[in-house]
Amino acid sequence: MNRITAKTYLSANVVKMEIEAPLIARARRAGHFVIVRTGEKGERIPLTIAAADAERGTITLIIQAAGLSTRKICALRVGDEITDVAGPLGQATHIGRHGTVVCAGGGVGVAPLLPIVEAFRKAGNRVIAVIAARTKELVILEDEMKTCADEVIVMTDDGSHGRKGLVTHGVEAVILREKTNLCVTIGPAVMMKFVSLLTKRYDLPTIASLNTIMVDGSGMCGACRVTVGGKTRFVCVDGPEFDAHQVDFDEMLMRLNAYKDIENK
Repeated sequence: MNRITAKTYLSANVVKMEIEAPLIARARRAGHFVIVRTGEKGERIPLTIAAADAERGTITLIIQAAGLSTRKICALRVGDEITDVAGPLGQATHIGRHGTVVCAGGGVGVAPLLPIVEAFRKAGNRVIAVIAARTKELVILEDEMKTCADEVIVMTDDGSHGRKGLVTHGVEAVILREKTNLCVTIGPAVMMKFVSLLTKRYDLPTIASLNTIMVDGSGMCGACRVTVGGKTRFVCVDGPEFDAHQVDFDEMLMRLNAYKDIENK
């Protein structure tokens, strides 16, 4: 059992939780995720680790109440225990020294982007974070991102906060004003698709994290298979990060939509 030590609402449906997991906190690196299960018959939910405190033995998870299982997790209180937290899983982000890195996050995708921004900056890169949401109320972790990045650009669809426009508008503005060496994008699959199409036009190497399609996290169920460079890959064991320009996003979107009606129940 893993006890919840802190809980904060970042928006109406997005919760930030600190959870006791000392072994995971010590081993975790940027890009790693955990599998969370609440209740003996609970669904396995993959969640990227947003932060970790090795001294306190805690990890931070950001959860969006989107379906039945995530709503159950978000309803837990400080002091409650989560049945299982398994990890760290997946391949950690390869952190190198590139120069200027633009990191594009949409919605809850800003949470897994945060430790990556922090790691790239610590490695000596100039890091510009472009974070996007539909409205001001849905923007998350802006202040935390400002402590990690050299610059933060906020985009909202309706212009209620930051600049009006999509995440791609913010990314393109950076590309046009200065030499950019790498892009990292995390968020809804359709967002990552269009970031990838944009950066491909500018021949900008781009990494996409495909964690939204994972299910069991061990490579056994096969639900997270994606086509990358014409070959089948499993997001949970081969990823979750891949060369965005090699990902078949149309196939991924089709498979993500297959169970949408069931997930919304």
